[in-house]
Amino acid sequence: MSGLAQRVGVLGLIQIVALIVAFTLDHRAGLVCAVWFAAWQMNVQFSNAPGARSGLGQLLVAAFFGVTLLVLWEMIVTLFAVPQVILPAPSQIAVRFAGSTDILWRDFVQTFVKGALSGWVIGCAAAVAMAIAVDRSPFLQRGLLPVGNFMAALPIIGTAPILVMWFGFGWQSKAAVVVVMVFFPVLVNAVAGLNAADRMQRDLMHTYAASYRQSLWKLRLPAAMPFIFNGLKIASTLALIGAIVAEFFGSPTLGMGFRISTSVGQLQLDMVWAEITVAALAGSAFYGAVALAERRVTFWHPSQRG
Repeated sequence: MSGLAQRVGVLGLIQIVALIVAFTLDHRAGLVCAVWFAAWQMNVQFSNAPGARSGLGQLLVAAFFGVTLLVLWEMIVTLFAVPQVILPAPSQIAVRFAGSTDILWRDFVQTFVKGALSGWVIGCAAAVAMAIAVDRSPFLQRGLLPVGNFMAALPIIGTAPILVMWFGFGWQSKAAVVVVMVFFPVLVNAVAGLNAADRMQRDLMHTYAASYRQSLWKLRLPAAMPFIFNGLKIASTLALIGAIVAEFFGSPTLGMGFRISTSVGQLQLDMVWAEITVAALAGSAFYGAVALAERRVTFWHPSQRG
């Protein structure tokens, strides 16, 4: 028994026992567990294979893991006859996705490009500019940051309808919601980054008779870039969430949030999941683009070294 335990491990023994019990109770559950057990072992083998830690290897391992989840999802829905109004199968979602690309594209442009992206750019640019002003003014540092923490704690479900009433039902109100959501996380990170420069480095710039602007551009902003990009990455995930939530409180007949709310009311769960897929892909691509820009800008930072 000890030799078997060493070969498959304790987790593998637990999986085998669960597989036997599942087959005994229900052959459908046993089949799902068998596929899960085989996929688990293959994922372990791929993760430990040579080259798995490279960029392409990590991508392939993640892709295989995602395909495994989709296969298990399809099996569970099919074998147990789960109603579509509760959980549609991935194949049904794919059919709906392929047949609704024109609607999904218009919703994507309305929510992501007009609402989320424009609000993200405006909010992040304003936050960095305000961080520089806060760094220059001790009054703002003592007065604005506590207010900012208070504003950041306000629930989006409460502020979104107010901003929609102020700015109308177009994309401008969604951009305003995104600005409110992303402003303070980026502001806090930017202020912390501007204070990250070493005291000795600041004294050296002072010895060189550098002005505040020269010290800011040559030393403090480069040192603050890892902090700023950390805030930008956080804001990239908040932007799409804010735009979608804002569309629940009023929008033209376009947008991911509008489509999700109306499709839920019509029990078209496959359309809801298609919109969720678009949002997940757009959010992941947006986050990846910001992370790629961070790697190019902060290549000198220890976190970016291979």
